[in-house]
Amino acid sequence: MIKDLFNLTGKNALVTGSSQGIGQAIALALAEFGANVIVHNRKGDEEAQKVADQIRQQGGKSAVIGVELSEPGAIDQLFDQATKPFGPIDILVANASVQLPEEWDETTPDQFDQQVNANWKSTLLMMQQFSPSMIERGWGRILTIGSVQEEKPHPAMIVYAGTKAAIANTVRNLALQLAATGVTVNNLSPGVIDTPRIEEPTPPISEEIGKRMTIPNGSAGQPDDIAAMAVLLSSDAGRYITGQTIFVDGGMSL
Repeated sequence: MIKDLFNLTGKNALVTGSSQGIGQAIALALAEFGANVIVHNRKGDEEAQKVADQIRQQGGKSAVIGVELSEPGAIDQLFDQATKPFGPIDILVANASVQLPEEWDETTPDQFDQQVNANWKSTLLMMQQFSPSMIERGWGRILTIGSVQEEKPHPAMIVYAGTKAAIANTVRNLALQLAATGVTVNNLSPGVIDTPRIEEPTPPISEEIGKRMTIPNGSAGQPDDIAAMAVLLSSDAGRYITGQTIFVDGGMSL
């Protein structure tokens, strides 16, 4: 039956940056369909623990880890911590990212390095760490969380948009190499989603640019809009989808 294809019972999932917003919604959704979920944020703090507690209250299994992904050696630390509670990771959702809005000609080398290291470099290193055991078992899901800015860059986020475009290309590259192994690799790119991040201040943009960035659907999306697609791509229901960037953006990328 179709509904059985979404069953994630016995699968171990790691969702980076899952103490709030889109990451939290994905973590809760994967747990709802049976996965054991590792909740991650930079500190492994109370905010992350609340998400894990919610999963446990609903009958699922969860653990919390705290790793600052941009620091040297962070991905080795992430791998060690993530595999201890339940064993090898079957589903890796690379959601955590750093977004530093700034005019392109005011962007500093440090801002560039922070975003490239936290967003693109850490994603590649996570793929290197977690994919071998997936390949060995003949089943795995790697899901990156991109952005509509891959298609329609925001003028104040030239580096952030660039890292997301780089990740989308990395996904296509790796998916082609792993296609015959039972491991899928996809990029899920949200549009404007109603999370705390959209309330963060950004430099003003012109009225003309603002018009090009409107949402055809007419409203911001919700974290669950992203989580639902994440469940599909993380389950057997998505076994024949790989190397794709899927926009969930209310038509904004059109």
